Amino acid sequence: MTQMVRKANAFEILNHWVIAISFFVLTISGFGFLFHLEQLNSVFGSFNNTKVIHNWAGVVFSVSLFFTLFYYLPEALRLSSDDIGWILKAGGYFSKKAVVSPQDKLNTGQKFYYLFVLVLGIAIAASGFIIWLMPGVRKWVLLSHLVHNISFDLMIIAFPIHIYLGTLANPGTFRIMVYGTVPLEWAKKRHAKWVQKMGL
Repeated sequence: MTQMVRKANAFEILNHWVIAISFFVLTISGFGFLFHLEQLNSVFGSFNNTKVIHNWAGVVFSVSLFFTLFYYLPEALRLSSDDIGWILKAGGYFSKKAVVSPQDKLNTGQKFYYLFVLVLGIAIAASGFIIWLMPGVRKWVLLSHLVHNISFDLMIIAFPIHIYLGTLANPGTFRIMVYGTVPLEWAKKRHAKWVQKMGL
């Protein structure tokens, strides 16, 4: 029987899906009321409902992003020479013969991706709250719209890449966000440093 190791607990899995679903709702509702797309707005009932749902989905997204600080940020900031080695070999994505430096619980690409999403997420959340709660401060609202839109554009590009890398590009990775576990041999191959730390 294949030995499994736990890579994500129940809260991490739940929080991951809360972020993903809330971002999806934010994307759909944002497009709906920004471009007055009647077909999209009708999904939420009306134009005003779409704005309300967008705002509160933003609250859910922000809270969920905050929780990630406790389990992803410490890992993402723990950089070493192995991360430099990963970068020099581009994670082995461009050559099956590339020998990649042993990786921790998060590989270098995952660390950078998380930091990227964290910065953009904070920018989206902060600017969104200003647009929502400070409509009378025209200067800040205009700046916030710019920050909000640019951050969203970058995020909407990054998410499909994340989905691809977490599914087709790395078979076995997706099960982490469903079951929280991975086969030990899989973990040894992709996260050798982490497995060694656990004494497995």
